Amino acid sequence: MADLAQRLSAGEYAGYAYAYPHKSAYRPFSPPVALRDAWASEDRQRLFLYTHLPFCEVRCGFCNLFTSVRPEQSFTQQTLRAILTQAEAVAAAVRPGRVTQAAFGGGTPSFLSASEIESLFRELAACWPVDWRRIPVSFETSPATVDPEKLSLLRELGVSRLSMGVQSFVPEELKALGRPQRTEDVERACRWIRDASFPVFNLDLIYGASGQTLETWLESLRRAIDVGPDEVYLYPLYVRELTGLAKAARKPSEHRRELYRAGRDLLLAAGFAQQSMRLFRRAGLDTPEVDYCCQDDGMLGLGPGARSYTRSLHYSSEYAVGQVGVRRIIAAFNERERYDVADYGAELDTDEQRRRFVIKSLLRKPGLCFGDYAARFGSDFEADFAEVLAALVELRLAARTPTHVELTALGLEHSDTIGPWLYSPRVQRAMADCELT
Repeated sequence: MADLAQRLSAGEYAGYAYAYPHKSAYRPFSPPVALRDAWASEDRQRLFLYTHLPFCEVRCGFCNLFTSVRPEQSFTQQTLRAILTQAEAVAAAVRPGRVTQAAFGGGTPSFLSASEIESLFRELAACWPVDWRRIPVSFETSPATVDPEKLSLLRELGVSRLSMGVQSFVPEELKALGRPQRTEDVERACRWIRDASFPVFNLDLIYGASGQTLETWLESLRRAIDVGPDEVYLYPLYVRELTGLAKAARKPSEHRRELYRAGRDLLLAAGFAQQSMRLFRRAGLDTPEVDYCCQDDGMLGLGPGARSYTRSLHYSSEYAVGQVGVRRIIAAFNERERYDVADYGAELDTDEQRRRFVIKSLLRKPGLCFGDYAARFGSDFEADFAEVLAALVELRLAARTPTHVELTALGLEHSDTIGPWLYSPRVQRAMADCELT
């Protein structure tokens, strides 16, 4: 408990625990693992199909995602062909029963042309048991890469959730974030998206940019609310290794906590319900509350940079941030001889599986269900994590009910401290030893 208390008193923003183990803890498998074996005992009737499209029109200063900037058309086409070859090989090896969720991320999937998007949806449906119009489908975009034609096509294809990263509506903050974007383009794109009538429209914003004040942050957030999103994600700024902001020696604002609280309170007052530290969903949203976090067991990832998750095996291509490293990995993916094996990732023993379950459950509402934990692991959470539970409750970060443990408002606020605090020593060492390119 003392360690967690010290982290809290230091006001630490340690990291976003959106996946565990983090990809920087992945290592080569020797020998590679056949996907047929990896998925043999998994539930293949409720699969999440994720397609990673590693293309962007620009690299923002804060971005450390796996993406290539303005690739030439021949390279894009080669990558799309490789993704479809992989899709066929993985489907043959895994023998999927039913896909119940899907997402297209990146990168910026809408970097593709309308004809490329339509072809991708059609070809994937030809080899996977998926009906895009009957399941929740999420698609990521940017203000510079959407137009009414693409949006109409996406809606016709079956996309039910359109997510757009805008980060800020204030030009000075966009400049500080290293994001070339005009506010009028953002507002026009939002109108187009609303006109296309997607059941769920999500906006991403970032707080903590250099020079950002409480007033400018709230101005940006009010303008975001005014365009009518159904979901809003509030991301604290992190300056990651090899990003543009890191190269420019920029640092996040020292008052991120204050900005978070003000943003949270404004969204709650505007009728949004908080689902996690980052996600706020409009109360009364007339769609199933589907989790698009792309990190659950039973997820199959297609494309360079995509991750796949079984209970005990997580795997992907290698990871890089710099453009040279990213292009090298994509080129290697495009030239692979076999797509039916996993050769890079992490194996999770029972302890790591338990930690993953705890992290994923605790950091989101409604928290961790004791019965679900017992059904999954055949043991008692309060016995397995007695010290963790005691520390969270004593520090008023969590509250225990007869059936659940749920983070308090204070706990949600400190999610980026609590998540990394729960990482195992082995995962922490692997992350620390990772050398990014």
